[in-house]
Amino acid sequence: MGSSSGQTEQRRETFSGRSAFIFAAIGSAVGLGNIWRFPYIAYTNGGGAFIIPYLVALLTAGIPLLFLFYAVGHRFRGSPPMAFRRLHPKAEMLGWWQVLVCFVITLYYAAIIGWAISYTGFSLSQAWGNDPGGFLMKQYLQVSDVTTVGFDFVPGVLVPLLVVWVATIAVLALGVQGGIARLSMIFMPLLFLMFGVLVVFALFLPGASAGLDALFTPNWSKLTDSSIWIAAYGQIFFSLSVGFGIMITYASYLKKKTDLTSSALVVGFANSAFELLAGIGVFSALGFMALQAGKPVSEVAASGIGLAFIGFPTIISEAPFGTLLGVLFFASLVFAGFTSIVSLLEVTVSAVKDKLGLGRVTATLVVGVPSAVLSMVLFGTTTSLNLLDVTDAFINSFGIVVVALTVVLTLSVGLNALPVLRNHLNEVSSFKVGRRWQAVVAGVTPIILGYTLINSLQQRLREGYNDMPGWFVGTFGWGVVISIIVLAWLLAKLAWSPNSALGQPDVDGQPVAGPILDDKLDAGRFGLPAGSAGGKS
Repeated sequence: MGSSSGQTEQRRETFSGRSAFIFAAIGSAVGLGNIWRFPYIAYTNGGGAFIIPYLVALLTAGIPLLFLFYAVGHRFRGSPPMAFRRLHPKAEMLGWWQVLVCFVITLYYAAIIGWAISYTGFSLSQAWGNDPGGFLMKQYLQVSDVTTVGFDFVPGVLVPLLVVWVATIAVLALGVQGGIARLSMIFMPLLFLMFGVLVVFALFLPGASAGLDALFTPNWSKLTDSSIWIAAYGQIFFSLSVGFGIMITYASYLKKKTDLTSSALVVGFANSAFELLAGIGVFSALGFMALQAGKPVSEVAASGIGLAFIGFPTIISEAPFGTLLGVLFFASLVFAGFTSIVSLLEVTVSAVKDKLGLGRVTATLVVGVPSAVLSMVLFGTTTSLNLLDVTDAFINSFGIVVVALTVVLTLSVGLNALPVLRNHLNEVSSFKVGRRWQAVVAGVTPIILGYTLINSLQQRLREGYNDMPGWFVGTFGWGVVISIIVLAWLLAKLAWSPNSALGQPDVDGQPVAGPILDDKLDAGRFGLPAGSAGGKS
């Protein structure tokens, strides 16, 4: 439909082609967790045997969910709030829920990238000396002894954090093709090249074979432990960002005749290939570290911040050509993290742009500048580490899992949308999906997510979190998770701007697909005549 009443027509941006989308999607999926989370997860969950549940999880959850969210974004042509609003008039809240999860993650994710920038420079002089742990905590982060929220800023943290935000805002202001796609098409090949060189270098370190043996020696008995399978599914969920709304957003920028399923297969397997590459590089280096310390690999293996900013500096200090190893490692973290934070912030930018009918640059500034200020205020201080720790733990364990579970159940059981989305996938894709895809999405995924949620909930209620004060965990753990849900509900209640693209045609001038409504349940509610609800084809 054309514009009226002074309404400004909003035509959606598009990727130039499928390859641009694939690079952007891989850039989103390949992030910090691939490098510092997957190797340790694999090692502690059966080593080589972990590959079996990991591949099962990829094929029965990861790729099927990529299919699902690609279909939602591509068919309904919008950010998560607009896509879900178009899918069903009552589903908009689900989109805002995903947006707010991305928003929270973006705030602290930027800080970690800033640390990696600093440590790329520190690698040149090995500024951490003989005590990488003390250097990180006391000299660099200047961590407060009190678990609280303070505003004693750390210039060494604040400056690189500002650099991250300026660069992120600049890329998003350039648009989907000129910013996001171009960045990914440059950074992803460079990342794979840099990390490939790092892996080759690590493989020739003394003790590397011991590290690889520790990682890949299979413990087949672990396969009978349900926790191993849950860990595999958890890694796939988090690594592929399936509940974040990112893939809905990126798929909405695809041209109408784009092969969705084959694109998802490329993205899924590319992400897993990088995780395997990361495992080889990290454990080769840990094998060297164990040899130098005269300890078994089990005593030096770590993950997350401890691995990146304490473990690897220790390795760099002792390894031949350590400076080169350090620059390659931390630059890889920067590259992987930067493409991911761009995708995270784009979800919020796209949602605000859609709802308010703003231009690209205006929406980027409206979202980016306040986000940058809030991020620096919270995570550029001496109290940032504990805040980052608890927020990340709860947003991963509850924020992402709960919204992913809710979305899957709503689409499969609540709205019976899977047949329509399956048909959409098959209309544009070379690799066809059938009822088995529906069964996996509606059956396997909710069971795994539900089990994961119950386990996490029981653990947190029973043990608290890392001996942190109850008020702190309640505010920045439970409080953040609950606030996201409340805010999502409130944002869904706000009226759409007359300048939004909600009721406007697609990029080709044709109408966007209508909602998926039930003739009996929905027709009367939305004033439609019986038999006209539509969307079931």
